[in-house]
Amino acid sequence: MEKRKIKENIYWLGAVDWDRRLFDSLVPLPDGTSYNAYLIEGSDKIALLDAVDPAMADLLLSQLRDTPRVDFIVSHHTEQDHSGTIPLLLERFPEAKVLTTPKGKTLLMEHLHLAEEVLVTVADGETLSLGDKTLRFIHTPWVHWPETMVTYLEEDRILFSCDFFGAHIAASDLYVTDQGRVYEAAKRYFGEIMLPFRAIIAKNLEKLANLPVDMIAPSHGQIYSQPAWILEAYRDWVLHPPHNLVVLPFVSMHGSTRKMVDHLTAALVARDVRVELFNLEVTDIGKLAMALVDAATIIVGTPTVLAGPHPLAAHAAFLANALRPKTQYLSIIGSYGWGGKTVETLAGMVPNLKVDVLEPVLCKGMPDQATFAALERLADAIAQKHKENGFQ
Repeated sequence: MEKRKIKENIYWLGAVDWDRRLFDSLVPLPDGTSYNAYLIEGSDKIALLDAVDPAMADLLLSQLRDTPRVDFIVSHHTEQDHSGTIPLLLERFPEAKVLTTPKGKTLLMEHLHLAEEVLVTVADGETLSLGDKTLRFIHTPWVHWPETMVTYLEEDRILFSCDFFGAHIAASDLYVTDQGRVYEAAKRYFGEIMLPFRAIIAKNLEKLANLPVDMIAPSHGQIYSQPAWILEAYRDWVLHPPHNLVVLPFVSMHGSTRKMVDHLTAALVARDVRVELFNLEVTDIGKLAMALVDAATIIVGTPTVLAGPHPLAAHAAFLANALRPKTQYLSIIGSYGWGGKTVETLAGMVPNLKVDVLEPVLCKGMPDQATFAALERLADAIAQKHKENGFQ
């Protein structure tokens, strides 16, 4: 694609990566992604905000072929998909200065080996005049690295938000046209990347609350020409209490744990508790991360393997511990052959979760009526806890 005009002398540049299906060798990308950069041509100076993944460098350089100079390259975030092409840009525009936060300066020198003399740090709230356009830099640490910031274009009321409000989605539309599709992609992105930093993201949302924003231009996904809904979605994901939702990742080897999962699911639904099941043999971990954003309770279903949890169940516990959702209750159900320490092992894997542990339900071999009765009691306890807390 060629560069695309957003407003007078403001352009989208970058690349739509339709084919990419894995990010950081970890995060599934069912909808591809994009790497967005933005060119702002002031009456005196020209600024390029962010770059693209190095694999797409040729496309960005081609889009800049008619740009006579770039005075400033703004690095909001050090990761390769945003800043990896900066060394090539400096070869093309050797007079340019790279603007970043103080922490960003150190990281750019370490990760990209940029020379210190090309780097200029900007303070939180500092402004830069391009002539008839003014950039205001706002530090937003831990969204989702320690050095991250955003840029606000004062005259046009555009927030260039980098990973903040981002969505891994490939589309030919410059602006959001399918809100439902983008909402899901943005929630997936939040769950996979932003969820561990909820507390500080709340503070960063507060910093942005009084800005008059007509448009949000992230570094992944489409531009929000009507940004109110994504701002409200972030407030829900960050600040709202958990929902009346049980997330139940499970794996079953010979059917016993699956029988327990199905029975507990039916019991919870009968008590008006919403359940989302994730069979870990086939689950997209991005879908699991999305569900964890809202979950009041997590139940891990696992058979016992060599005296401990099944490795897929251990992976799910590790993921939940890393993402630190606002979940308040946790339990474990499953079957074992002769014995083991499944409960102790899984409980020790989630120290980051500040949860109440509800009575686990384990059975030897196939579940019997006593097992099903214990699952009914667990469903009662969960429903009561959710009701007492007013989870909706």
